[in-house]
Amino acid sequence: MFGGVVTAATNSPHLRKSGSRPVVSDLEYLLDTGELGNTAEGGFLHSLEANEMKGVSTPLSSTAIMPSPIFLWRFKVLLFFIWGFICCKTGWDSVMRMSADLRDLFLYEAFLYYNPLLLVTMMVWLWGVNLWFFVQANVNYAKIFDLDQNHLTHREIWKCANWMTIIVPTSMTAYLYLYSHGEVSLAASQPVLLYAVVAMVLLFPFDIFYLSSRYFLLRTLWRIVFPLQAISFADFFLADILTSMAKVFSDLERSVCRMVHRQVATIAWFEADSVCGSHSVAIPVVLVLPYIFRLFQCLRQYKDTREKTTLLNALKYSTAVPVIFLSALKYHVFPDRWTNLYRPLWLLSSVLNSLYSFYWDVTRDWDLSGFTRIFKFSKSHLFSHMLYGRKWVYFWVIGSNLILRCTWTYKLSAHLRHNYLTVFAITALEMLRRFQWVFFRVENEWNKMNSKSNIQLSMSDISNEEEKLINPSDHKV
Repeated sequence: MFGGVVTAATNSPHLRKSGSRPVVSDLEYLLDTGELGNTAEGGFLHSLEANEMKGVSTPLSSTAIMPSPIFLWRFKVLLFFIWGFICCKTGWDSVMRMSADLRDLFLYEAFLYYNPLLLVTMMVWLWGVNLWFFVQANVNYAKIFDLDQNHLTHREIWKCANWMTIIVPTSMTAYLYLYSHGEVSLAASQPVLLYAVVAMVLLFPFDIFYLSSRYFLLRTLWRIVFPLQAISFADFFLADILTSMAKVFSDLERSVCRMVHRQVATIAWFEADSVCGSHSVAIPVVLVLPYIFRLFQCLRQYKDTREKTTLLNALKYSTAVPVIFLSALKYHVFPDRWTNLYRPLWLLSSVLNSLYSFYWDVTRDWDLSGFTRIFKFSKSHLFSHMLYGRKWVYFWVIGSNLILRCTWTYKLSAHLRHNYLTVFAITALEMLRRFQWVFFRVENEWNKMNSKSNIQLSMSDISNEEEKLINPSDHKV
């Protein structure tokens, strides 16, 4: 009988195709969501639990006993908060052990190593929320991105984000603790080991850790760097997200540079003439790369389609180049020349880029007519009543997008990066801006795909009617 439960679980119409995934994981999914109770065998399990509460013995009572999914979920959340409190307390005590003159420099270096991975973790959590909303709104994102049947669901995305949320802060806490207690060499090994593990997980060639999804990500990144083929929606969508993570890539470059030159857990990097110092030319180069990749994508699209709007889009990304390099000139020119000439040009170029990008978001990427259905879920839901068709939603999205587009200048400007806490907060806000941008960009694409399908169906119906008029004898019953 228990084998029948497994069979019913794997044949449930609510489950997606899982490929070669084990049956046990599908059964756990049904238990977590409560869908197992809707099957006949699920009702049998519930009757077993009822009989046990009444003291009636059953032949499967010893094997059917299992903890409640709600209890397990609450227990995991409790452990998660206890672990978070321990990390925060240990990290704070470790920082307070340091001398006041060394503390700020050390925190700046610690943030440089760990804030890129913390921000990536945040982006993974938000992407899982995006996918959950698309499922609730009945938007077929798998069709939009051309994903196979084994693509990661929002639950699997959240599982990855959960592990990242545990591992990255734990490594950061160990780094702070070891350094504050004089174990400098062991402290220096913490970010190196973490980066090595991340690289290994991404590049591991065997069929574990979601091989097909990792391959899809790496292949898309390759297509972004070398746009030698027609640009798909997934290509330029991920490239747009990478532009919001330009500061992350810049910090990754500086972190790897210090690891290669053995400057981890030292203050040698703070010298202006050091290889990885603040005067490094690599900083603005890495900042501008995501925009250059997106610019080349637009040129490739123009070559394939001859649509002039792609050239206007390319012009938008080209306006980011002066902002980044004019800011970096502060470290390579005299202060008076920077103040009188280059800083006004930097401000002018940043305003131009922010306004141009905001205009493109609202009119092109979103297409205000597409603000119609993204929050209208297929089933009655709290968010349906809160968000669908509300004017304040449009005002909030447009207003916050404009403000955060303007703060883009701060987080990408090289001469402002030493305010690391402010830059970290603004970069996190940029992630949130991109998070809400995703909703309307994907919805706009979904509406376009539906409208094309409706037009094709209409044309097919018209052609059939014309054929009946031309050859009425062929259609007689």
